[in-house]
Amino acid sequence: MLSRYDLSVGELALRLRETVLKEAPSAVERLLQVYALVFWYSLTGKMADAFCSVVIYPKGVNLMFNRGAELDDPDRVLVGEGKIIRHIKVRRPEDLKNPNLRKFIRAAQKRAKSISREKELAGRSTKPGRASSKAQGRKRGTRRAT
Repeated sequence: MLSRYDLSVGELALRLRETVLKEAPSAVERLLQVYALVFWYSLTGKMADAFCSVVIYPKGVNLMFNRGAELDDPDRVLVGEGKIIRHIKVRRPEDLKNPNLRKFIRAAQKRAKSISREKELAGRSTKPGRASSKAQGRKRGTRRAT
């Protein structure tokens, strides 16, 4: 899939992917082809729980943070104006030396762990392939008495 991209873009993507995997070794990595090629990372294997992504475009790569607007960013390093998503652009090999890449990967992973704990305390499953007992009841066509 990377063969569709310029060699320099593919190399940036693979090096950024290595950075994510070093900073988040327990993350589940998945690949998705949409308008761009996306390596996304989650602690549960669920896309809804993804904390960051390496998004590959024809002219460069972005390190995207799915809940980037919730991360502490006093120096306004993260790019984006939306309610949730933020990113850091990676266009040249020198950009991979930016310490903010690792800093925000760690922060996003920490935030994802916090959200996962909150879900567990609320009784919602965050384990891959596991639904909460309430959701399992719905799947079987049964309801819990309230």
